[in-house]
Amino acid sequence: MFHFFNKYNFIFYLINLIVIVFYLFPGSLIGCILYSNCQLEPKIEPNFLISTNHMLIFFILSLIGFFTFRKINEYRLLVIHLTFLCFFLEVMHNFIPERSFEYKDLLGNFIGIVIGALAFFFLKKYENNKN
Repeated sequence: MFHFFNKYNFIFYLINLIVIVFYLFPGSLIGCILYSNCQLEPKIEPNFLISTNHMLIFFILSLIGFFTFRKINEYRLLVIHLTFLCFFLEVMHNFIPERSFEYKDLLGNFIGIVIGALAFFFLKKYENNKN
């Protein structure tokens, strides 16, 4: 069972809230802040087949989540949570001005979760072999 009032869980849920605000803002909140242009979305890397910004966000979010929740049943709930969040945020783009649903964003979200999970389990395995 999740222990919501743990300080690490609070950080995970706070980052979730920040991600939701940035995803649901009409236009680009980062573009508004950095460039005074809400239509301009900064790119970390150029997109290829997926959105690299989305992949990076969900990679970081999933890594933090896996390090926060330490039990197998919590991992399953975390993956369900992140998967739902991916779909929800991308579908909501259909209803927000200046936003649109894009499959490459959705794919970037999922790949970020998968890479985050793999990185966590490799780090965990390395830590166990080290001891």
